[in-house]
Amino acid sequence: MKRLLSIRLAMAAALACGVSMASAQTVYIVRHAEKASDTERDPVLSEDGMARAEAVAALFEDGAPDLVVVSPLQRTRLTATPAIAASGAFVAVSPLDGGVEAHVAIIRQGVLTLPEDAVVLISGHSNTVPLISRALGYDTPDMPECEYDRLIRIELRNGQVSGETLRYGAPGTC
Repeated sequence: MKRLLSIRLAMAAALACGVSMASAQTVYIVRHAEKASDTERDPVLSEDGMARAEAVAALFEDGAPDLVVVSPLQRTRLTATPAIAASGAFVAVSPLDGGVEAHVAIIRQGVLTLPEDAVVLISGHSNTVPLISRALGYDTPDMPECEYDRLIRIELRNGQVSGETLRYGAPGTC
């Protein structure tokens, strides 16, 4: 059963279930998929965006992720919806009302409280994806507004960070 929780509640629930304080083993970070409108504040996904959302789900053929982290804006959740449906993952919403730095800090703290075998999908924005990656210890360049196909995969194991930047779905137009 899918659950929609604040990221703080999701982390508290994990801890209440006896989860040890350890780093998430694998973290995938993507930007939300293509928007249907550039003029609306909270648009849905375009057809290309919906196809990209399916490509996100295809990354997780083994039933993962365990947790999906999104912002309050629907395009991040819609990007992750096929992966959520396939996995039954918990969904945590990280607030934006405290600003980007607070948003990134909450996500970092939440990821680092998960069990070491957890698999996390984070669906963010062009301005938050690189910041989240850097906060977790993997350096990546800023993301242009036209880039939708970047996939960052980070392994956090025994205090060590490794990562790679990949592409997924249809090639980007940047």
